[in-house]
Amino acid sequence: MFRLQQTPPESSVKSSMSGRETEDQQRLRFQVELEFVQSFANPNYLNFLAQRGYFKDPSFINYIKYLQYWKEPNYAKYLKYPMCLHFLDLLQYEHFRKEVVSSQCSRFIEDQQLLHWQHYTRKRVKLLQNQIDKHIPNETK
Repeated sequence: MFRLQQTPPESSVKSSMSGRETEDQQRLRFQVELEFVQSFANPNYLNFLAQRGYFKDPSFINYIKYLQYWKEPNYAKYLKYPMCLHFLDLLQYEHFRKEVVSSQCSRFIEDQQLLHWQHYTRKRVKLLQNQIDKHIPNETK
């Protein structure tokens, strides 16, 4: 799990001071930011961040704004949990950041996610079955 650091590692300070990242540093930043953005799909993690005051920190809020680039198709294609983009959008609103501090709110969001996934799975199976039925000739005739 991604662990937030209060101060950046010395190597990133040096690279940002020189204005260049090595290819390895870019790859590592990509992986860390990918994992962090995807963690937003977990309402319990959002609750964890909110309860510890991260959503009150202006620099953290700016970081969340910076992460909006993950919505671009060139980056979004790497996401395994695209629902994280919806929560990334919601985190732009102060009201949502204040509400998610409540455990009851995060449980409600999680319940809604599960219901969505269950409905989506059933609907997807039904659509696939209809497509199969259309394309496979009826052998009973």
